[in-house]
Amino acid sequence: MLDIKLIRENPELVRQALEKRGDSFALDSILETDSRYRSLLRQTEELRAKHNDASKQLSKSKEKPPQLITQMRQMGEQISSLQQQTKEAKADLDSMLLELPNMPHPSVPLGEGADDNVVVRTWGKPTKFAFEPLPHWELGEKLGIIDFQQGVKLSGTRFYVLKGLGAHLQRALISFMLDVHVRENGYKEIYPPFMVKRECMIGSGNLPKFGDNLYHDEEDDFWFIPTAEVPLTNLHRDEILSIDNLPLRYVAYTPCFRREKMAAGTDTRGIKRGHQFDKVELYKVTEPESSDEELEKLVADAEDVCRKLGIAHRVVQLCTGDLGFAACKTYDIEMWAPGCAEWLEVSSCSNCCDFQARRTNIRYRPEPGAKSEFVHTLNGSGLALPRVLIAVLENYQQADGTVLIPEVLEPYLRVT
Repeated sequence: MLDIKLIRENPELVRQALEKRGDSFALDSILETDSRYRSLLRQTEELRAKHNDASKQLSKSKEKPPQLITQMRQMGEQISSLQQQTKEAKADLDSMLLELPNMPHPSVPLGEGADDNVVVRTWGKPTKFAFEPLPHWELGEKLGIIDFQQGVKLSGTRFYVLKGLGAHLQRALISFMLDVHVRENGYKEIYPPFMVKRECMIGSGNLPKFGDNLYHDEEDDFWFIPTAEVPLTNLHRDEILSIDNLPLRYVAYTPCFRREKMAAGTDTRGIKRGHQFDKVELYKVTEPESSDEELEKLVADAEDVCRKLGIAHRVVQLCTGDLGFAACKTYDIEMWAPGCAEWLEVSSCSNCCDFQARRTNIRYRPEPGAKSEFVHTLNGSGLALPRVLIAVLENYQQADGTVLIPEVLEPYLRVT
């Protein structure tokens, strides 16, 4: 959520920043609603002060003038009416603010979409084969480790079943990534719920904007998480953190659930895009001054997994028109998949600045006794399945149709 004070005092600055995303937003309506809300709040406070004065006057009077009693009753009714109007105006204002995306960081390149993103660096060289590499959907079926027909049989399109060594490889990748981030990169492992309350979705920025892409249990109003970012964002909701504990670094493995309505008709072959997938998520809570530096470290931690797996990858900075709703700056990490012949996004690392912290009311004190301030939050995949699984299968395939196992995964795939 953007700071209403910033919008109020610098509307053109905010308008110009948001227009860089390639869209227009109703700031005038927000300012009008904010003005109405503050006017009603002021009227309520002034009338309440008069009511208090009249109450004091009445308490001191030996007689109880009917006129004063009537006047107080009328003021009480007016106060109740103004309070209701103020509450409604505040709800309208909050609803409008929740629809606004984050402002791009000044360092984000201008652009309209993915074609304007900037490749920052590339690691390794795409694997070369003496034969025509197969895509993972052919490899998986030939090896008997991916079953698409049974996935459709059980749940419909965009589902699949991993079998035998396919399931084992996925589990090995998850354990390997968690161990790297906990033992080497200093993250604390969290195992959160996979369903959350509505306010958690609002706090992370998924609601109300992306409700159509989420799975929802209407009876209990539980929402299936599209990423572990959602529960991790809300771990410290409504808390004031000690600066001595910052930055907080969390890592969590969860399944993720997305309706993929926005991707209808795309990536229909293979396991690149599904309604359910696994992901290891990295999350940080920092003081504002260090969030830019922590973003670079976050990207490096995610890249570390790619390098250990020995798979060529690149880091791409997203332009203003391709930023996610809550992000002010984002780097994508893409692994090369030779069978698909494309770069696959396996991580999207973002600095959200204070956008999510305002929605969840997470603060810190710069020093004892100081006024509390909003923290900055960062998130990124470390990494996302099944695309890492795709990259491993396609990069390590052999001419005879078998697949070698990356050396770092061998301890996780030993069968006793």
